[in-house]
Amino acid sequence: MAVVLFIAGMSSLTLILLKGNSDTNGLGWSTGDQPVFGAQIRPTQQLEDEVQAMVNHIEGQRGAYAKKSYVCGEELQMLGRMNAAQILQYHKEHPALIVQIGEGGDVYFTEQIDDLSPQCKTNAYFGLDTKGNLSLFEGVPGSNQVLRTFFQLNIEFLESSLPRETVKQLYRGIPVSNLEEYNSVLSTFADFAVEEPERALH
Repeated sequence: MAVVLFIAGMSSLTLILLKGNSDTNGLGWSTGDQPVFGAQIRPTQQLEDEVQAMVNHIEGQRGAYAKKSYVCGEELQMLGRMNAAQILQYHKEHPALIVQIGEGGDVYFTEQIDDLSPQCKTNAYFGLDTKGNLSLFEGVPGSNQVLRTFFQLNIEFLESSLPRETVKQLYRGIPVSNLEEYNSVLSTFADFAVEEPERALH
């Protein structure tokens, strides 16, 4: 079964590369029916009792923010300052938002979104960090900030299995402009992830 899946994945990768050669925006990863990795976030309902217990110890007012938490990236909007009663009231008015208390004591009303943030859509690149991990960078790989690290790649296996141009693109950075491309890149390179027992030896 694994062999069949690997062959199917390689066939998809070939189609991706062919498409990428005609795409002026970069690689143009094929989305197809790629599995969705654990990067996606699913909203969960937060009980009022849970919020009540969370804010019981709050005295005075705290900074309050509306936060959009994306698969890649986040956005913050200052709401003002709120006391415990105001926090509870805001949660009642916006029950889909998750209430969180930050390390500094500020309160965040978080909306979880299954998408890339606008910033990530224009400036996120997959590439390799210095330890050989598949990572997401803010900008092209190199000195730019790592937004997220996924898994270590078996570089030797990858370089011997994939077309040279694909490997070059990985080192240069693979831009992703939507969630489908994001999941497709993860799906493609997951075949070359170092297994956990092997990773533990490093």
